[in-house]
Amino acid sequence: MRSTSNPAFRNLPVGGGGYAGFNSAPVGFPGAAPGYAGAPPIVGRPMTIDDVVTKTGITLAILIATGAATYFTPGIWGLALPAALIGFVLALVIVFKKVVSPPLILVYAAVEGVFLGGISGVIGTAVGNPGIVFQAIAGTALVFGGMLVVYKTGAVKVTPRFTKWLIGAMIGVVGLMLINLIAGFFVDGGLGLRDGGPLAILFSLVCIGIAAFSFLLDFDAADEAIRAGAPEKTAWYIAFGLTVTLVWLYLEILRLLSYFQGGD
Repeated sequence: MRSTSNPAFRNLPVGGGGYAGFNSAPVGFPGAAPGYAGAPPIVGRPMTIDDVVTKTGITLAILIATGAATYFTPGIWGLALPAALIGFVLALVIVFKKVVSPPLILVYAAVEGVFLGGISGVIGTAVGNPGIVFQAIAGTALVFGGMLVVYKTGAVKVTPRFTKWLIGAMIGVVGLMLINLIAGFFVDGGLGLRDGGPLAILFSLVCIGIAAFSFLLDFDAADEAIRAGAPEKTAWYIAFGLTVTLVWLYLEILRLLSYFQGGD
């Protein structure tokens, strides 16, 4: 069994391997490999790729709607910080909650939309170029689509070694972010990872790369859940996990673009 860098998928049931299916038949159901001796089918309709697409689409639609409403209402940009804190708490509840809660995931998406809309407005105004917000959105969509193609074609195989390397890299960058934050209380700019300089640009590029490759692990986790015959409701966990990665990727791209505009 492979693990994933996305904590949202910690409770997903997983089955056999594979790396480029993302639409494979669940074990114990028509289309499963002949003679497979896996677990018996779970009672209820098993999750399908259509469920993943639908639930992810609904979640992102809510995020985009609240994000757009916030972005085009400058007077409420100040809600970005409290929304970020609320979103963080909701994410922890969703991750550690034993039973999937679609309403909670949708509330998380709405709150994250407020956060992204507010922070996007603040950054776009601060650098004097609101256009970077739409550039960041386009960049995020292109990276997501590109990594989906990479996964579907098997250009990069999701192996246990790849998974361990990526998780290690993610732990490393998160650790550096925390150290930089703490150092900022004592030295102006901290370690220089977020001050817009050459090191900050390099760090953002590394973060964007890690976030992009994290999609491969997210897709693989979804694929394995489908293979394992996970219940249909599990698709909400997949939607939540993909949303978390998309939010991180968008923020890193927006930050990188702001550096080239002279922003912090």
